[in-house]
Amino acid sequence: MKQLRVAIIGQGRSGRNIHGRYLLSDPERFKVVAAVDELEERRVRAASEYEGCDTYADYRELLGRKDIDLVVNSSYSHLHVPISIDLLNHGFNVLCEKPLARTVEEVDRVAEAAEKSGKVFAVFQQSRYAPYFQQVKKVVDSGVLGRIVQISIAFNGFARRWDWQCIQDMYGGNLLNTGPHPVDQALQFFGQDTMPRVLCFMDRVNTFGDAEDYVKLILSGPGKPVIDLEISSCCAYPHFTYNIQGSQGGLNGNMKHIDWKYFKPEEAPEQKLISEPLFKEDRTPAYCGEKLTWYEESWDVPERQSDLFHTISGAYYSMLYKTLTEGAPLEVTLEQVRQQIAVIEECHRQNPLPKKS
Repeated sequence: MKQLRVAIIGQGRSGRNIHGRYLLSDPERFKVVAAVDELEERRVRAASEYEGCDTYADYRELLGRKDIDLVVNSSYSHLHVPISIDLLNHGFNVLCEKPLARTVEEVDRVAEAAEKSGKVFAVFQQSRYAPYFQQVKKVVDSGVLGRIVQISIAFNGFARRWDWQCIQDMYGGNLLNTGPHPVDQALQFFGQDTMPRVLCFMDRVNTFGDAEDYVKLILSGPGKPVIDLEISSCCAYPHFTYNIQGSQGGLNGNMKHIDWKYFKPEEAPEQKLISEPLFKEDRTPAYCGEKLTWYEESWDVPERQSDLFHTISGAYYSMLYKTLTEGAPLEVTLEQVRQQIAVIEECHRQNPLPKKS
């Protein structure tokens, strides 16, 4: 099995705690040979944690190297586009952290650079492989819930934030920080055949920055379910990650446990529309009532997948490894990410928030 030589730009929460952590766990396929960070203490730590790793203060010190199979771009969010384009122009395969961009125009510039370079360009939308999402999709695709009317997704909690990821100019805010994960999942249900209608409300509540920390997003379209998505940092009582309403039943659950129930139409009592008043046996007024046989099922995350970050990182990197070594197509495509950024851009257009000087 070929071992790919990897460079990581950034040794923060993403570069070290997600990418570095996973890559160290898979030495048969990956070896971190270079790490970039502007902070000396992080470079010293990287040199210690990744055996034989070179360290740099500036990513541009990588550009002359010819022995790197993949560069992971986990720099500041607002630098994802310019650094990715520079890497592609210098002939590197690139894996970029989310959010890729803030606008569709930025995505198109990256796509143009990737096409010209002939290199692989991937975006780290690893939550596509989350066990709970895969299970929800399996239930929906099975058809037991009937026609899906509404999909509610809530990535909610209560938190105050004061780091760079709540600054607009650094592409902060809940929609760009957390949003790429649930928006990507939502668009998997909505489909890529058409752009959804977007209705969005944002607010700045508990953050110390100038970006939003409350997002309510509604996606809709002809023949599509309504998708109601919340990404809130002011929800003290989060109740679910997914709640789905269908013509034959529904689903409710979080990232660890999911319940769903449904009836089978062929077993349901036959009914027909009537316009006359309804009566009970004693001729007192009645309401529509029938007895449906409900089938109830549940799912719990398997123990082997209980480490969510490691599970989804492993699945994504396995997919990317096949792309880099066998030429397999990417499962998370740039076209899909472009649709996601188009939705995010429209949300920002509808909710211009003042910036702090």
